[in-house]
Amino acid sequence: MAIKPGDFLLVNFTLKVKESGETVDTTYDAVAKDAHIHGQDSAYGPRFIILGEGWLPKGLEDSLVGIDAGKATTVELTPEKGFGNRDPAKMRLVPLRRFRDKGIDPVPGAQVEFDGRPAVVRAVGAGRVQVDYNHPLAGRTLVYDVSVEKVLEDENEKILNIISKRIPEVDKSKFHLDRSSSEVIIDVPEEAFYLSGLQVAKKAVISDIQKHFPELDTISFREIFKRTAPKPETVEETIPAESQKPAGVSESKQALVESEESGSKTSRKKKTQSAKKPATSGARKRAMMGSESQR
Repeated sequence: MAIKPGDFLLVNFTLKVKESGETVDTTYDAVAKDAHIHGQDSAYGPRFIILGEGWLPKGLEDSLVGIDAGKATTVELTPEKGFGNRDPAKMRLVPLRRFRDKGIDPVPGAQVEFDGRPAVVRAVGAGRVQVDYNHPLAGRTLVYDVSVEKVLEDENEKILNIISKRIPEVDKSKFHLDRSSSEVIIDVPEEAFYLSGLQVAKKAVISDIQKHFPELDTISFREIFKRTAPKPETVEETIPAESQKPAGVSESKQALVESEESGSKTSRKKKTQSAKKPATSGARKRAMMGSESQR
């Protein structure tokens, strides 16, 4: 089936700069590692686009119209069809203190967000910073190795990919859709509740859905907070001291030990009693001697 504008697509590509042969972008994890452009926080895999929305350079989108899904192709874009020619008017000299006031340490070649726009630091010196607001790939001839992996047909899958486009921090499978003919309710997972910029992302999701699903009159988000059940307390059973046995001692051995302890106690008791007898005998002798003296 030939691809047409407005189609929801999953696209794989690798982008190189023709002049240098440098790989600057890719959807493939292994290619990114080989080119030393792999980002730990970047998600790799087919990229979702709506053809004609400008999420890829216009020249590349135009080249996808009419091709078949699954077919790989190579597209070369001149600067005019890519990110435009470099515009000298987009170069600025900015006082260094303005960067320091924002907590930014400008380094030549670094990409920064300044005055609400992405920019590249070209030079630093004499208390001033040369900032380039041209796109980093402006003025370059681009070569895309691209293939359309899938044309999305399922309506819910389309909406979930729109959500993933706007809220990439959370896996789209964790969102749930409750949809009727004129309404869709989006259940937001708990891990998305406190994301920075969530309300702005929701607004973008609503805008995309309203544009591409005109039959949906109502779009709402549902955030459900569930009570966390307390963990049951662990009750430890206290064993009376007299019932405790040494580990590894059988009942017969324990009985023998108790018997020996009992016999030892009895023996000590008899010895104690026998130790008292001489005192009793001496008393009797003194009594008898007294009786004899009275005679």
